[in-house]
Amino acid sequence: MALCIALICVSAYIAIPVPFMAPLTMQTFVMCLAALVLTPRQTAVVLIGYTLIGAIGLPVFAGGVGGLGIIMGPRGGFFIGFLIAYTLMSLLKGHTPSFPRYALVGTLISVPITYLFATLWLTILFGDKFVGISAAFMALVQFIPGDLIKAVAAAALGVTLNRRLRFF
Repeated sequence: MALCIALICVSAYIAIPVPFMAPLTMQTFVMCLAALVLTPRQTAVVLIGYTLIGAIGLPVFAGGVGGLGIIMGPRGGFFIGFLIAYTLMSLLKGHTPSFPRYALVGTLISVPITYLFATLWLTILFGDKFVGISAAFMALVQFIPGDLIKAVAAAALGVTLNRRLRFF
């Protein structure tokens, strides 16, 4: 589990530049992969551990930042979404590695739940300034295609890892 936390921390520094939008980090790819190779309990422990490491100020979040202010700021909904989405994803992945099931669980569970909580958080945080849920969602929609691609890629690698390494 410590290795998964370390990989998530390092993945915050791996950014893919994308024209006309913010760069995509590999954090969601690594979180998705962790959810596919770990049990639901282990997945939750990893994500809580990662969030706590960042909360105490270590620069492990996207963009090389850390601190409680990041969690309580506009990104806060993502941390809630990550914990719920990836733990649920780990629960629903099944016991036999299957690319179609992994890809479906990744794209239909992790991405929508993460963005639901991010959108709700932004709406609560900014209220009238952000003009509601639709504006919050529009601010986040640019990241969804990249996260869907990363979920499918993690599904492919997750199947291979689970078949070859027989983690659990």
